[in-house]
Amino acid sequence: MRADPAEAQAFLDQHPGIESVQLVITDVNGVARGKSISREELLPMYRHGRNVAGSILSLDSRGEDVEETGLVWSSGDADKACWPVPARLFVAPWLRRPTAGLLMTMHEADGSPCAADPRHALARVVERLAQDGFTPVVAAELEFYLVEQDGERVRPARGLVGGQPSPRHDTYGLGKLEEMSPLFDEMYHAAAQQGLPARTLMSEYAPAQFEVSLAHRADALAAADDAVMWKRLVRGVAARHGLTATFMAKPFGELAGCGLHVHVSLADAAGRNLFEAEDPAGTALLRHGIGGLVATMPECMSVFAPNANSYRRFRRLSYAPVAPTWGVNNRSVGFRIPAGPPASRHVEHRICGADANPYLAIATVLAGLHHGIRECLDPGAPVTGNGYELPPDPRVPLDWHAALAAAAQSTFLNEALGADFMNTFMAVKRAECDRFNAEPTALDHAWYLKQA
Repeated sequence: MRADPAEAQAFLDQHPGIESVQLVITDVNGVARGKSISREELLPMYRHGRNVAGSILSLDSRGEDVEETGLVWSSGDADKACWPVPARLFVAPWLRRPTAGLLMTMHEADGSPCAADPRHALARVVERLAQDGFTPVVAAELEFYLVEQDGERVRPARGLVGGQPSPRHDTYGLGKLEEMSPLFDEMYHAAAQQGLPARTLMSEYAPAQFEVSLAHRADALAAADDAVMWKRLVRGVAARHGLTATFMAKPFGELAGCGLHVHVSLADAAGRNLFEAEDPAGTALLRHGIGGLVATMPECMSVFAPNANSYRRFRRLSYAPVAPTWGVNNRSVGFRIPAGPPASRHVEHRICGADANPYLAIATVLAGLHHGIRECLDPGAPVTGNGYELPPDPRVPLDWHAALAAAAQSTFLNEALGADFMNTFMAVKRAECDRFNAEPTALDHAWYLKQA
């Protein structure tokens, strides 16, 4: 669906002080890219779209071209047509100049979806579920750190109230929330202005580490949009307070990593939760869905953990699952059925790092569920007790090279996300992996400079 120009006109009428609009395109890495246009250009863009270089979807995490995608010089760096996402025009109150933001999607010149746009990959998965009568109900939980820099050193941020460092983990500590209350008050106010359903805030298992839950949506695309916009909002508000908000999977070796937990259930045409059951383990449909997540996890790790740093998060007893296991009310497994009333029965997918692209993470989780349901897959027995005590599963790649190799052989990912999309994704990630590993780091020098 294309956004109605009346939406833009109403926004301009409501916000006469807005001077510019940032067009936000999410690339395969989950990085927000785009351009800033003037107020006067907004309404014409709703009517006619906006041409943007297609190579914006060819970039690695650092914003460097990857020629192997076929989106750069081999195509003449041709433009693609950008169109607004309906109901995603919002004020960006953290910016000094009065500015709005607008989520965009990429299309070919003939109007068809651009295969390399990750939002379209999710849309295809949702459409296939709809064809079988399923409506996914999705929510995201995102963990992040607030950090400050002292020269080259990065450390957990001191509290804004009192300015004291917090050396303690103080998990679930209300004091940690109060120390950052000026930032969080502004964050929730900005979320309300943007219509983002930010709900529970909690302090996590490290100094200056926090988690916010976004409310469930009976629209998986909207839930992914929420997550993309939320990450941008948190970074922007943190910057206003002189801090950096990072969704890096493992910014500190000795502290907990950051995850993206995807909560999913399936509803029928009447909106009834098809996983609802008195049994805490849910319905047979839910267990088949988990069977699909178990079966497909090994080949999907490059989506759930897309960067070199992502794999530092997977450690025993770290709240980051390391195996395709499931259980009821158990945080040591990869796929958790949370406790709660029968109507709330759903699965929490706990594998993804917070650095994962929300569109791709949600698409891959939904496709895994769908695969398990279609094939009536058995997930095996649920784990009780400490899932970290189980022996490692040799099928699951826990380093970047192995994960990319598994993805390259995956029929499932080609079918779920589209072969053309996977060609772009694999080209970008292979190039990024090569570039990353070619760069000596400070750790290389510390360990080997005088020993080699």
